[in-house]
Amino acid sequence: MALQLNTVLPEALEHVCPLPPVAEAVPALRRQVGGVLAEWNIRTAIVDDCLLVVSELLTNAIMHALPPAELRLSWSRDRGLGTLHIEVSDAGPARPPGQRQAGTDPDEHGRGEEIVHALAARHGIRVHQGRITRWAELVSV
Repeated sequence: MALQLNTVLPEALEHVCPLPPVAEAVPALRRQVGGVLAEWNIRTAIVDDCLLVVSELLTNAIMHALPPAELRLSWSRDRGLGTLHIEVSDAGPARPPGQRQAGTDPDEHGRGEEIVHALAARHGIRVHQGRITRWAELVSV
């Protein structure tokens, strides 16, 4: 008699979309991400955190990086633990380090990284093939 094991494969979903290089794209993509997460039946608490992280990463790409930019979301579930992986890739910095964009108030900018750090279980930056990817992972039980 052969022993049969029931193996549950992890669930994995992905959504990718381009980021137009205009500030008005952030609210539109935020709404789109909200719709995608609703389709994926992601818990409300993680959705709220995700939307804030997405807004910060998208705004960073529009304000400080060269186009083209792309948003990539992936959801995986394994052994009861869900992980939402958020990535925004762009073509690198638009200005040399330390040079501020004209017309921006420094008191209104610069908190995005702190917000991402506070909400994400893990986060970081990856440099690859002339691109920069800022990523964050949110975890749900």
